[in-house]
Amino acid sequence: MARGEQPGSSSPTADVAAAPDERLKEASFVTKLMRRPELGAAAGLVLVTLFFMSTADPSMFTLAGIMNILAPSSQLGILAIAAALLMIGGEFDLSIGSMVAFSGLIFGCFLLLAGLPLLPAILATFATACVLGGINGQIVIRTRLPSFIVTLAFLFILRGLSLVGLKWATGGSTQMRGIGEQAGEGIVREMFSGNALEGLFAWLAAKDIVAKFPNGVPTVTGIPVSIVWFVLFTAFATWILLSTKAGNWIFAAGGDANAARNSGVPVDRVKTSLFMLTACAATLVAILTVLDAGSTDARRGFQKEFEGIIAAVIGGCLLTGGYGSAIGAFFGAIIFGMVSIGLTYTRFDSDWFQVFLGAMLLLAVLFNNFIRKKVTGER
Repeated sequence: MARGEQPGSSSPTADVAAAPDERLKEASFVTKLMRRPELGAAAGLVLVTLFFMSTADPSMFTLAGIMNILAPSSQLGILAIAAALLMIGGEFDLSIGSMVAFSGLIFGCFLLLAGLPLLPAILATFATACVLGGINGQIVIRTRLPSFIVTLAFLFILRGLSLVGLKWATGGSTQMRGIGEQAGEGIVREMFSGNALEGLFAWLAAKDIVAKFPNGVPTVTGIPVSIVWFVLFTAFATWILLSTKAGNWIFAAGGDANAARNSGVPVDRVKTSLFMLTACAATLVAILTVLDAGSTDARRGFQKEFEGIIAAVIGGCLLTGGYGSAIGAFFGAIIFGMVSIGLTYTRFDSDWFQVFLGAMLLLAVLFNNFIRKKVTGER
């Protein structure tokens, strides 16, 4: 026994050793659930679904109605997931909507003016997007200007270049036609336009598993390719965030860039790569829409930059960075599609959609802040 220590008493060292390490404490299922960024978006999706189930025409929830909802959701969702990863990394990209229009112009020029085959034209368009995304990122990093300002400038630059470029390429029109015919047919075209699993849906219709017309053709001939890309991109982004070193770097760069640099995280490279990712996501949406429509115009992607960011915020991304998920953005995009298309199945004026956007954004931020403070004990 140490000198001066009373019998039966314990030393401070022993007390510290006996105290359990709270970092090793097993969190309850409810606590783990509340820590998930996508909780608010999942709850919002359930509420929106219940609302339309009670107010909309039942045809909204048929297979055809669901595909009508998911098709626009998928295009927005591809942008929202890329925006979510960039927001987790601590930056914004307000140029992604304009990038959709500009990439459509570049893609059309490679096909119609340069005469490239479809696959080289797609690859060249993505390469151009990578360069522009890298320029965005490097300007933000080297000037230390807020990404909000830099990409806002690029929003107008790219939109203006789309207008001027289309007029130059077409001789005065802001729409470029003939892209679909020039693209031709083949496996590459099928990867970026049309429907997937058409044979499966024909078989399901023959077995009376899905609805069909009197002539035997299924009412839904397949899954739009954009939905397939949406799901694959969500899975890829989720894997990156949760299962790779790059995902840890993204969270670290957005949480505290200086601390991340001191820990060896290549913050500048991570952020530049994320800007390139958002540009490529916008290019993917551009190629999907251009090949489906067979043309492009200067208004493609109009205001999608704001809708993408709102979907990411609804999905749990913090405006301050370092927190969020791709799955949350996935749910947020589906909520957008459900409301924008779902209102046409009700007697409500479709202009209520604008009110919904603002209300959902505000409620999502309030909900996410409330949950975070409850879990972390912040005041």
